[in-house]
This record gives sequence, C-alpha cells and structure tokens, in this order.
Amino acid sequence: MGFDLSFALSSLPTILGAVGTTLGVALVSCVGAAAIGFLFEMVRRVGGTAGLAIGFVIDFIRSTPVLAWLYFLYFVLPFYGLRLGSMTVGVMGLSLYYSGYLAEVFKAGIDAIPKGQSEAAWALSLNRRDAVFYVIAPQMLRNIAAPLGNYFVSILKATPYLAVLAVPEMLGRAFDIASETYRYTEPLVVAGIIFLMLALAISHGVKRVERRLLSIGAR
Repeated sequence: MGFDLSFALSSLPTILGAVGTTLGVALVSCVGAAAIGFLFEMVRRVGGTAGLAIGFVIDFIRSTPVLAWLYFLYFVLPFYGLRLGSMTVGVMGLSLYYSGYLAEVFKAGIDAIPKGQSEAAWALSLNRRDAVFYVIAPQMLRNIAAPLGNYFVSILKATPYLAVLAVPEMLGRAFDIASETYRYTEPLVVAGIIFLMLALAISHGVKRVERRLLSIGAR
C-alpha cells in the first residue's frame, strides 16, 4: 500500500485543528518548567537542609521517565482523592519533568557570571531579591538563551506523550484518523512534518532572541 497524497491532504485539517492545543500545552509547560526550575536552583543555592533536599529532588526528576510522571499524576493521585483533568495532568507532568533539567541550565548560567557582579550588588546594599532579579537574572538569560530554547523545543516534541491521556494534541488526532481508516503512514507523516515546521520556527526565534541579548550585552 503506497503513500496516498490525497488522503494525507484530507487528514491535514483535522491535525491542524490540534495545533493550538499542542502549542498551548507546550507554552504553558515551558513557562511552568522555567519557573519551577529557577525556584529549585535558587533554593539549592541557599544550601543547608533545604538545598540538599532540592538537589535530591532535581536528581530524582532527571532520573525518571516523563511517562512515569504522567501516569502517576493521572492514575495514582485519584486513589488519594486528588483527581485532575487530562490537560492539567499533561501540563503539570511536563512542567515538573523539565524543571529538573532547566534547574541545571540555570545553574550553569549563574555559574558563568563573574563573581564580581554579585559582590557589587551586595556592595550597593541590594537585598537578595533585587540582586537576583536586577543583576543576576539579566546576565544569566544571555548565558542560557540557546540551551533554554533547545529545551523548549524538547517540550514541544514531548507533547505527543499526552496522547496516552486522551489530550487532543496533534499526534493523538493523527492516531484517531489512523485507527478509523487503518492507514497510519499518511496522518503520522503529516503530524511529523508539522512538528518539524514548528520546531524549526521556534529554533529560528530562539536564535534571533539570543543574538538580540548578546548585542545588548555588548553595548
């Protein structure tokens, strides 16, 4: 059975209809992962018991598969009285999973900042919050723009995992078409091409942002 171009084109509107859901889940998960990862790193840098505990949490997250997090949130939590919608579970699962990796990205970005910058902030009598948000964070963003963008693309490519939770993202729609028609090649190829185009667009946007940040830092 060869590739049927007309059937592939007929499946395109259905799959494109899920692009909004896919991008929405990816965007919210990116923001959530970045926020949690940055919080993890700030707590880890405090040290003490809290820092050691967060370090263990980060290592634990990075050592477990993303599907384990999705299954735990969706199938295990209801046994303890906490039932969440599939979309909520998808966003929470991706946010928590990638927060462990982004915490390491933030760590590398902060470590690359000369120590004199933080010492100057203390010399100016800035409190910890102001030093972090006005001195450390802007310089850190220049250092982590590229790896942060790569992980955002990874989160986009991880959204198909949500098909196991019946979230109506692109791969799930493609499988719906395939299960109804018993033709898998065409819808999966269409979904793959759309994912490729989205990933390339995001990568191009990240490169533009990175160049912009570097040009600002060079002034």
